[in-house]
Amino acid sequence: MPLYPLWYILSLMTKQPNTDDPKRSTLQILQDDFKYFLQALWSQLELPSPTRAQYSIADYLQFGPKRLQVQAFRGVGKSWITGAFVLWTLFKDNEKKIMIISASKERADNMSIFLQKLIIETPWLKHLRPKSDESRWSRISFDVACPPHQAPSVKSVGITGQLTGSRADLMILDDIEVPGNSMTELMREKLLQLCTEAESILTPHDDSRIIYLGTPQTTFTIYRKLAERNYRPFVWPSRYPKVSQASAYEGLLAPALQADIEQGALPWEVTDPDRFDNDDLLEREASMGRSNFMLQFMLDTSLSDAEKFPLKMADLIITAVNPTDAPDSIVWCSDPKNIIKDAPTVGLPGDYFYSPMQLQGEWHPYTETICSVDPSGRGSDETAAAFISHRNGFLYLHKMCAYKDGYSDKTLLDILKYCRKYKVTKLVIETNFGDGIVAELFKKHLQTSRLAIDVEEVRANVRKEDRIIDALEPVMNQHRLIVDRQLIEWDYKSNPDEAPENRLMYMLFYQMSRMCREKGAIKHDDRLDCLAQGVKYYTDAMSISANHQVLIRQQEDWKDMLEEFLDDPQAATDHLAFGMNLDQRKQARMLSGKKSVPTWV
Repeated sequence: MPLYPLWYILSLMTKQPNTDDPKRSTLQILQDDFKYFLQALWSQLELPSPTRAQYSIADYLQFGPKRLQVQAFRGVGKSWITGAFVLWTLFKDNEKKIMIISASKERADNMSIFLQKLIIETPWLKHLRPKSDESRWSRISFDVACPPHQAPSVKSVGITGQLTGSRADLMILDDIEVPGNSMTELMREKLLQLCTEAESILTPHDDSRIIYLGTPQTTFTIYRKLAERNYRPFVWPSRYPKVSQASAYEGLLAPALQADIEQGALPWEVTDPDRFDNDDLLEREASMGRSNFMLQFMLDTSLSDAEKFPLKMADLIITAVNPTDAPDSIVWCSDPKNIIKDAPTVGLPGDYFYSPMQLQGEWHPYTETICSVDPSGRGSDETAAAFISHRNGFLYLHKMCAYKDGYSDKTLLDILKYCRKYKVTKLVIETNFGDGIVAELFKKHLQTSRLAIDVEEVRANVRKEDRIIDALEPVMNQHRLIVDRQLIEWDYKSNPDEAPENRLMYMLFYQMSRMCREKGAIKHDDRLDCLAQGVKYYTDAMSISANHQVLIRQQEDWKDMLEEFLDDPQAATDHLAFGMNLDQRKQARMLSGKKSVPTWV
């Protein structure tokens, strides 16, 4: 049934005669259909008439199931519509008890203040104003004109606030998932546990309801878990999905959009042009990055498909990396006891960091250590530097640095400081940015610092996403990349002044877990690109088998013992008694003045 025109609603509010429908009073029309109430309230606020998407949301709030979700694109006005729904609920029955829960107490309080202001300033809501000065009227909770009750008419609380002990007939959980409380799997599990409290708060009435409002913040949003718990979603993306994406919504698209598609609506056309037109959405997609746009404007959470994201946290080996030496071999195992449970994991669901099962063989100096540098200018991108060593076919990531001041002298000198610490012998610098100027600046500082470090320039000529995956996936699949434990903590705590949603974008392991072969897969990839560049440098070295190297060394060790015994049987016996290895025996012979080879050679 079409809505009444705006002039008709206004005539109802001013109590002018209704010639179109004399059998229905103003009160009945507003109480029977929330869409009319919403339109009248919008006119009172001097806002444009609600859009098609907003009317559809209003219809689902009124006629939807007892437990439901409203997932609509960012900026559609879900919170405003639901605020009006709270007033409409009290407009019909002033004895209802309503609780508003948000991610933060401040946001929940802002909704409460908004509702109070509407009650005070809207003439046809004046009957809801409390008649007693003793009534509650604060941003935390307030009463409308109703019989006395222990519970307030409306109460606002943060999701981590005091929920136990409250009672409500209608519970509104508005944007409880934000980047700050859903970064890691542990955070999401805790958030879901808090959501279960809503069931114990809801009053046991037939018309009691729980409503979730939200926009997915991650590819593994808690809203998918809530759907499994019988909270029926209503999904309204900003564009009609493409044919290949239709299955991602699992039949949960808004009925109006489903009808449009059946009638021939073109894929990727705008679903609510009165809210955002095509040009506006294109600009937002370009600035946000494709992954974020698909989450927050297309509400497509299917990107967590494991096949799309080949770089797994579980394929890494996490341990303390020695600055100068490494064992002959490191053994990886997916035994659950090797999971590092206290590490902040920002990867996909079920993807954890693993410690090594065993360190094998003797410890010896690294074959080579390099510093891979991915330079950038000043701005939102970072200049990243990764310090990587190699031994026996294993790569060891000691440290990573990231700077936002481009290639300033301070940044370059700081990188060289760590080059000295880790005994770097080569700088590998990407020259796509600045056409080699960064390498020349490094050479200048190397001369003044008197560091004997070679500079090698590399130029990327393959699409970034393919280049990164092709370099890292084979190495990680073979568990040849070992990462220092402290780097995980540094990565998670980096950029503390940024908003939580922006901090995630800069994290190395967030970039790693979301990298796929689609163009523009992630907004920022500086740290991951830097790591991939360093790993690519060692491609030839990765053909070395750790077991083969151990066997060669054992053969050298055995040959040396025979030679030493023939040269000086007593010294050989003493060295064996002390458990000396090959290098220690050679050093002992040099210190004693003995020849390192037998006299008969």
